[in-house]
Amino acid sequence: TAICREIQDRIRLTMSAKPKGVVAAGHPLTVEAAELVLRDGGNAFDATLAALSAACVVEPTLASLGGGGFLLAQPAQGAPRLYDFFVHTPARRRPESEIEFRPIIVDFGSATQEFHIGKGAIAVPGLVKGLFEVHHDLASMPMPTLVAPARTYALEGARVTDFHAYTIRILTDILSATAASAAIFRSPIDPSRLVTGGEVLRQPDLADALDALSHEGSDLFYRGEMARSIVADLHDGGHLTAEDLERYRVEKRHPLSVDYHSARLLTNPPPSSGGLLIAFALKLLEAKMARLPEFGSAEHVMLLAETMELTSQARIDAAVSEGVTDAVAARLLHPDYLDRWRRKLDPRARATRGTTHLSVIDGRGNIATLSVSNGEGSSYIVPGSGISLNNMLGEQDLNPSGFHRWPAAARMTSMMAPSIVAYPDGRTIATGSGGSNRIRTAILQVILNLVDFQMDVERAVHSPRVHYEKGLLSIEGGFEPRRIARALEAYPDHKLWEERNMFFGGAHTVARDGNNLSGAGDPRRDGSCVVI
Repeated sequence: TAICREIQDRIRLTMSAKPKGVVAAGHPLTVEAAELVLRDGGNAFDATLAALSAACVVEPTLASLGGGGFLLAQPAQGAPRLYDFFVHTPARRRPESEIEFRPIIVDFGSATQEFHIGKGAIAVPGLVKGLFEVHHDLASMPMPTLVAPARTYALEGARVTDFHAYTIRILTDILSATAASAAIFRSPIDPSRLVTGGEVLRQPDLADALDALSHEGSDLFYRGEMARSIVADLHDGGHLTAEDLERYRVEKRHPLSVDYHSARLLTNPPPSSGGLLIAFALKLLEAKMARLPEFGSAEHVMLLAETMELTSQARIDAAVSEGVTDAVAARLLHPDYLDRWRRKLDPRARATRGTTHLSVIDGRGNIATLSVSNGEGSSYIVPGSGISLNNMLGEQDLNPSGFHRWPAAARMTSMMAPSIVAYPDGRTIATGSGGSNRIRTAILQVILNLVDFQMDVERAVHSPRVHYEKGLLSIEGGFEPRRIARALEAYPDHKLWEERNMFFGGAHTVARDGNNLSGAGDPRRDGSCVVI
């Protein structure tokens, strides 16, 4: 009997020491929402839905119920699956003369960029449908329980962090373009301006909308009262119709799978482009990284820059920007095609966007990695709901053929690439990033840091990055100038950043090695992480 009691005590001790999960995301309250659910016995997918709901409240310039995204799910028992609930183009294009579509210049400090907002910039939102589809398939807790933390943050208010104050500041002209949008973001201290760091942002309408959706389901948004309001408003100046909302479907896809050295990458498949371009870059680098350069050396920086340049060239050559099909993916990853581009991979002498990410692994081995976006927002708010609809039809990156030329009734492509890295010994890592065109280069470098440089998760995420695009090599603060001098000579058109910056993405990453869980929120985007 004494031996039995001792064994039971040991079992209880072991069970109590076993972690419930790990969460990394772009705001402490986004992480807290997931943590509360995990502590209450929820799984990784419950935690992800709670965190996503919270992100729509506390990261309002990066996530919204009026946007779209992707969830890569790896159940502990079962095959991985990719939930595509990104935005869809309307079934009919109205003449340009009939739509509300206007440019806004956003000043990022070091550069300006033109975006387009208005009712004519809104694509069919998918996030609400995705929320409920994932809940139906994978969650274990009722939806009202999962949105409860988000409702609390919306009702009681959430203090605006310095990072999110910065995103609000640079998007001021968009957020204040309509009275409904300006009312949401108005400072509680000085009504003549928008909220800033340290102030509390309350969103009671959004709290009510979350409550109503959690009880009534997605039909409220796609067929019910919310849908009727959207259709009535967008009849004057927009493309969306009742049929567009009613016909929206979440697409469940097999993840794109690519072996790289000792690991296997699972990532977002076509028709999105980000995962495919990461896979292409890894296959280009596979032989080169077998002879590992020293991290932070000129050889390391030049190899990354050259790979990014060739990946961009191959993207154009394979028409990836025009829409990705399985045939395009097969061509891009064909050994002969890769060899052609790999031969060009030799260092040679030379004369921001609205996206957020979160990753969760629970103690049972379930993995969820999710990326969502609302663009910069259209400034249109669904009446009485506090929900901002996207401006994806006004995003130049998503409309490479030009505005008002998008194919009708089609899923839009995206650079978002929630990804899982799996090792033969059972170790798994979930990652992804925000950052527009920098998404793929941020994820690529985190994977290389983990697999090739054998860094732990925190160092892999925190290490400095580079990005090469359109002839300009951007180098993040943290590299030693003396060690990369040759790279700077090889790339005279370069920009040296003084410190870590959101320009280089936000790769919130978690890992599991047996019962050991770890993670890192990316400090570039106010990242937070907790092991429960």
